[in-house]
Amino acid sequence: MTPTDQQSAATEPGTVYLVGSGPGDAGLITQRGIRCLQQADVVLYDYLSNPELLEYAISAQEMHCLGSHAQRKLWSQDRINEEMVSLAKQGKTVVRLKSGDPTVFARATEEIEALRAADIPFQIVPGITTALAASAYAGIPLTHSDHASAVAFVTGHEKPDKEDSSIDYAGLANFPGTLVFYMGVTTAPQWSAQLIAHGKSPDTPCAIIRRCSWPDQETFRCTLGEIPSLLHSGSKIRPPVITVVGQVAQDQSIPNWFEQRPLFGQSFLITRPEHQAAELRYPLAELGAEVFVQPAIDINFANDQGPLNEAIAKLKSFDWIAFSSRNGVTFFMERLRALGYDFRMLGHLKIGAIGPGTAEQLLAYGFKADIIPAEYRAESLVEAMADQVVGKRVLLPRASRGRDVLPVGLAQAGANVTEVIAYESTDVAEVSPEVKRQLETSGFDWVILTSSAITRATARLVPEAMASSNIVTISPITSDTVRELGYEVTVEAKTYTMDGIIEAILAYEDENSV
Repeated sequence: MTPTDQQSAATEPGTVYLVGSGPGDAGLITQRGIRCLQQADVVLYDYLSNPELLEYAISAQEMHCLGSHAQRKLWSQDRINEEMVSLAKQGKTVVRLKSGDPTVFARATEEIEALRAADIPFQIVPGITTALAASAYAGIPLTHSDHASAVAFVTGHEKPDKEDSSIDYAGLANFPGTLVFYMGVTTAPQWSAQLIAHGKSPDTPCAIIRRCSWPDQETFRCTLGEIPSLLHSGSKIRPPVITVVGQVAQDQSIPNWFEQRPLFGQSFLITRPEHQAAELRYPLAELGAEVFVQPAIDINFANDQGPLNEAIAKLKSFDWIAFSSRNGVTFFMERLRALGYDFRMLGHLKIGAIGPGTAEQLLAYGFKADIIPAEYRAESLVEAMADQVVGKRVLLPRASRGRDVLPVGLAQAGANVTEVIAYESTDVAEVSPEVKRQLETSGFDWVILTSSAITRATARLVPEAMASSNIVTISPITSDTVRELGYEVTVEAKTYTMDGIIEAILAYEDENSV
């Protein structure tokens, strides 16, 4: 036995968690599933699991996608089993993230058998199976007091090496309720023909739901006899698909709220730094949008923190401090705290904030801004502060790059201005694989730009997105930068905030809806 084998033998095996990720919408995973991801050392995930869920895997050292049909690089079941066992034997906590529910047409039994054979401890965390989600997200009740008192889930794709089919089509044709076929796009001509051959009417209502609960969900209503023309090996309706068969499929008493949301079917590219994207990401997703985050710039502490440290040490010598961004507030306050100082050092200062977002960030640290201009731009902050800073010392913690309107304007008003770099803003050099795939396929409907620096960085990083998408900007200053670079602005926020951006998009969509 080698030293490695001895070490492996002495290691207590880790636990494998078979976690259902739900049908697509990242919000449909259970709290238990989230906790499992948070403690995972390794995540092995199906390609149909929402990649947003991987953000919960804060301790994971490895994350492996098990391939997709489109890329023709699917892991075999044997390989998956071997990997789970191997990782667990190394003492690692493994999450096997499975689309839908692990025990509904997800081959959980085979994985459990492999784990049991190797004496690996495991747990199963259920998820929302696609049929249940389709009922809610496509507005199709699976049961109905008049039409369906039972539901049957049926696989449309049995194991290829199975000698005989175990599906009783005669029983299914006479089933007193709703049938839901999972998968089975390529086999649809066969299973639909079998149902008809065994007595089910070709006029039986059906509903095909593709990519249930994803932002590009599609619902097609038809009859059983029409299924072969819609679903087959070369059909335009591609997996993942489930098909609801039964009278409930024609019931439209439940509105299809999911596909009727105002931004449904539209894709958005957020270009803000990752830690600031949530302000736009989640509200847009709630409105039905498919949201991608591709930071155009990175935000970090200043490379040389000496000037900032010195300014903090001499805070008593200043009369005012003015912040032109949320980042300025955050990095200044965190540096003050890291140096071991107390926030009471700021007690004597008057504070200017460029807008409500910056003021809100100040409140998070316990400070209320003395001045917030009516219009959220540097020129307006200068105007609002001008009469009060004559002969006063003003500290401006700022980014490593940006407009000089604030320091120049305050100096011209008679203030003694000290600028210090609180944080570095650098351009991102690489596009994420998800954004790259979207650019290569359908592109983006909208690009969101929230500063001039982000605009310039986005134009360098993804010029094709700038050229082919609608552009929404946060302010006239950002709009001017867009035009300077040779692009058109579709809509500009009237209120220079994240909420203002969303309001502007909704107003534009309302005005231009057919």
